[in-house]
Amino acid sequence: MRWRGGRESDNVEDRRGMSIPRGAKIGGLSGLGLLAVVVISMFLGIDPTVLLQGGPEIQTPSVSVQPGSRAGVNDDQRKFVSVVLAETEDVWHETFRRMGRTYQAPTLVLFSEAVQSACGIAGSAVGPFYCPSDGKVYLDLSFFEELRTRFGASGDFAEAYIIAHEVGHHVQTLLGISRKVNELQARVSPSERNKLSVMMELQADCLAGVWARQADQSRQILEAGDIEEGLNAASSVGDDRIQRKTQGYVVPDAFTHGSSAQRVRWFKSGFETGNLQACDTFNADRL
Repeated sequence: MRWRGGRESDNVEDRRGMSIPRGAKIGGLSGLGLLAVVVISMFLGIDPTVLLQGGPEIQTPSVSVQPGSRAGVNDDQRKFVSVVLAETEDVWHETFRRMGRTYQAPTLVLFSEAVQSACGIAGSAVGPFYCPSDGKVYLDLSFFEELRTRFGASGDFAEAYIIAHEVGHHVQTLLGISRKVNELQARVSPSERNKLSVMMELQADCLAGVWARQADQSRQILEAGDIEEGLNAASSVGDDRIQRKTQGYVVPDAFTHGSSAQRVRWFKSGFETGNLQACDTFNADRL
């Protein structure tokens, strides 16, 4: 991916090395239930704190790093993240302008170990997430190493896809899609809620594809093999693959993000068309 020398976004908030107060709490589950939520949410999905609402509270350990230090700091990775975020800003500003709307760019928060968001507290294990309550994307850069070593999804464009997917959730919020889906989920059965969640996640994958196509058309950011990296990343985080790894069998009714094939298909749909209209997962003949 051609990113060096690109514009860096001003909307990056670096909280690496900051501490979370001891005794901070997050609503949630316990035991295996908590583990299941963490496993599901760590793979590029919705804010895990949303999944943890409504249950007993869990005490989170304090995370304390010496003032002035940055645990696992990597300035090159920070630059990369800033450039990718800037690329998403350019694409979505222009897309919203063509729709007669104004794009409000999200802030991307870098953190280490744990972070406080408007949606609650999350540890690094939950992976990247978007919090609609504050309009911020949260990312511990150590997740990229996890993506490479544990899930076999390597390459800078695989990492860019992750950022673009989370920004896709921000686009859904600005367009009012997230609010409508949340309202629907409050009125339906658990299995129907899961289906709506899958539609949301696949749409975010499609939006990531739209971003990639438009950014490449404008600034030729893609190199040979980049799209394959993105497709591999999308495939590696499919619900079926995750369930098979974690429990040895697949339960489609429990999907919240979509299968590997679905995630690949919707990313490709967004990339091949470069059109926001191609991402209507809610009215598609098939997911």
